[in-house]
Amino acid sequence: MAERMKPMGMDRALSSKDSGGATSITDSTARLKHTSMQRTLSRTGSLHQDKRMGAKYDPQAEAEVRHWFKQLLNEDIGEGSMTVEKNLKDGILLIKLLQKLYEGTPNKPAACDKIKLKFNTSQAPFKQMENIELFLKGANAYGVPDNSLFQTVDLYEGRNMAMVIATILQVGTEAQRYNFNGPTCGSKPVEKHQVEFSYEQLKQSHGVIGLQSGTNKFATQKGMRIGAVRHIADIRADDLSQDGQNHIGLQAGSNQFASQKGMTGFGAVRHISDIRADQYDKESNAHISLQSGTNKFDSQKGMRGGFGAVRHISDIRADQYSDDSKSHISLQSGTNQFASQKGMTGFGAVRHIADIRADDLDREAAAEVSLQYGTNRFDSQKGMTSFGAQRHVSDIKVNDLAEDMRRKMGYTPSVQDMQEYPEQDQ
Repeated sequence: MAERMKPMGMDRALSSKDSGGATSITDSTARLKHTSMQRTLSRTGSLHQDKRMGAKYDPQAEAEVRHWFKQLLNEDIGEGSMTVEKNLKDGILLIKLLQKLYEGTPNKPAACDKIKLKFNTSQAPFKQMENIELFLKGANAYGVPDNSLFQTVDLYEGRNMAMVIATILQVGTEAQRYNFNGPTCGSKPVEKHQVEFSYEQLKQSHGVIGLQSGTNKFATQKGMRIGAVRHIADIRADDLSQDGQNHIGLQAGSNQFASQKGMTGFGAVRHISDIRADQYDKESNAHISLQSGTNKFDSQKGMRGGFGAVRHISDIRADQYSDDSKSHISLQSGTNQFASQKGMTGFGAVRHIADIRADDLDREAAAEVSLQYGTNRFDSQKGMTSFGAQRHVSDIKVNDLAEDMRRKMGYTPSVQDMQEYPEQDQ
């Protein structure tokens, strides 16, 4: 622990003397380098901050504030942010500015009466900062909102001179609001403007369609007629020709060119030129043109009877046909002249093409199921008694089979089996 303790005072001098001074020189050199590096970094950071704040600084606003101080106090605060900071840093000129405003504002806010504007001429830093604080309180009482006031360090340390200039301009705006009887600066104050409309004025707006919905206050189609010319200028409608009212414009479909006017009926010829309809032959009214399906060529006219009748192109009288053909159905509709199911009596009966009476058939065929439906004439499961039993095609009694099986296996029934199944011993 003693070895780690750093020698102080005389001990440090002796140790440095014993070691030849090499260690102390090295330590001091390292500390100097560290200190200079910290100063460089802090200076670099402050330079970056000054650059950011300098970008917000407005020279025109500074000139306006400088001119206002010259008019009211006959004092020059200088040009440039650093010069303005140096002249306003003690807060004396700021308090003198408020004193001038309080004196020249007869209707100042009531909160201003509670503020005693007395500055301190001491060069002590805390006294100068008290002057700045007093200015901020007086400006707030004069009407400047809290969010428009700068911080004390913004002026005293020069951190944000743009905010200092903005606060002074806001003080000039409030001086305009309360009718200060001297020169002012800053923008004009925003006054509340409330408009009261009468009932008649509000009712007039009911007939107006706003621009959002499509206004009715500009050029419209008012005065438009079908076929009439639309006049943008103010031309009286009675100056227009009355003949134009019978015309349909091309936009709506004109009535001035070729149309179907004069068409008499289907099949009539359409005439483009003006030909009177009474010059046509009346017989053409009974003709159907090819466009609608003509009636002048071969048709089904003259067809009689029913399905199966012969269609005659030439003029042949229908009374020359045989009446027997009326009971025939042609092949096109399904003829009734060949073999059919006529005479079928029931399922399984034989179909006879020739004319054979059904009572001549064998009655035994009625009990047979044909191969088409699955016949009942061959091997089946008839005689099966239970699952696993042997299927016998021929007619053999089950008792005889059981006796044969007992003999082959050499099985002798017991007394109990003979009592339960007495038929097996017979």
